[in-house]
Amino acid sequence: MRTLALFPLNLVVFPGEKLNLHIFEPRYRQLVHDCLSEGITFGIPPYRNEAVSSLGTEVQLIGVEKTYDSGELDIRTRAVGVFRIEEFYRQAPGKLYAGGLVEDLHDNNTQDALLQARITSYMEQLYDVLGLRRLMQELPPDYRIYDIAHHLGLNTEQEYQLLEAETEAERQELVVEHLEHILPVLLETERLKERVRLNGHFKNLTPPNF
Repeated sequence: MRTLALFPLNLVVFPGEKLNLHIFEPRYRQLVHDCLSEGITFGIPPYRNEAVSSLGTEVQLIGVEKTYDSGELDIRTRAVGVFRIEEFYRQAPGKLYAGGLVEDLHDNNTQDALLQARITSYMEQLYDVLGLRRLMQELPPDYRIYDIAHHLGLNTEQEYQLLEAETEAERQELVVEHLEHILPVLLETERLKERVRLNGHFKNLTPPNF
């Protein structure tokens, strides 16, 4: 276990994700200063149900995009891994920002090829309906669930379930279940929209022979 600076936020961050943040509170301005001067990383545990979650994602400061006269900052970060909080401190020793004693969680990235094929097929249908096919084209062939997690229409609790999953195969199963639930609804909505568009138009119909 080790000590890690913590920055609780109302969102789930996934490993590999690039996250841009606007920093305005003095405690987190201090955190950014420490990242720059000491080379430390920090963790983002989701703030859910009025409490700091036990799991979080460690992020690395990539750079400061802009510094304002007020002292506020725009920063770029990259998420590198998942951890579990064993002890949470509202203030790290001698600091304004929070901290905690954390344990790093090791992930099994092995994919289930059949599940991956189903997810790809479902995603193509989903993006076609939403008019976002370009998102599918931008994905690498060996994409992970973390790469698409924010583009699935999941709520925060569902995204946190993905963070809790210890293997890629578990995440694949969760995503398949979600897509199989929402796709029929979206496809039916699309068909309904098409029927509404056709109503009131002149129709060239071939009458039946009887």
